[in-house]
Amino acid sequence: MLFKDYTYSVLVVSSSSKFTTSLLPLLPINEFGPIDTAKNFGEARRKLLERNFDIVLINTPLTDDFGIRLAIDTAADSKSGVLMFVKNDVYDEVTDKVIDYGIYTLAKPVSVSLLHQILKNMYAVQERFRRIEKKNATLEEKMEEIRLVNHAKWVLIENMNVSEEEAHRAIEKQAMDTRQTKREVAEAIIKLYGN
Repeated sequence: MLFKDYTYSVLVVSSSSKFTTSLLPLLPINEFGPIDTAKNFGEARRKLLERNFDIVLINTPLTDDFGIRLAIDTAADSKSGVLMFVKNDVYDEVTDKVIDYGIYTLAKPVSVSLLHQILKNMYAVQERFRRIEKKNATLEEKMEEIRLVNHAKWVLIENMNVSEEEAHRAIEKQAMDTRQTKREVAEAIIKLYGN
């Protein structure tokens, strides 16, 4: 497995128990897990509301919906990668309806090697999303620290009658002297002056 420190959660949605039974052995536990199943649109929606899945596999048609609406809703409302299995005679029509949503489609019957390739591509995309989210979280934390430090500087300017440059130096010096982050010093200043 390319990304050994993480397994990808999967929801298999299929009205056919035979399809689900044949698919599960193709999802090795060292790469995929936990794996959950749903037999129809309604059950899948409930499970998708309960938790997030990295990958959603939909074997069409479902008993209560073809599966296009479930695929589009899932792709629009979550970060899940979605793969639809469709009959060969409707492959082009279904693909045209879902491709703009970033949904993968495969015509049935599907070869094992092709399915493995698509799943590897799907979790490569999921890994990219994970890295982007981590980077965004780091940037958001840094922006919050800058906001707090700026707020603390203005508190010092108002309460100690110092310049912005002097306030900035005071925060940096306090952080170095006390072995705290600038954020921690800024939070203490804001708390001390009740602003």
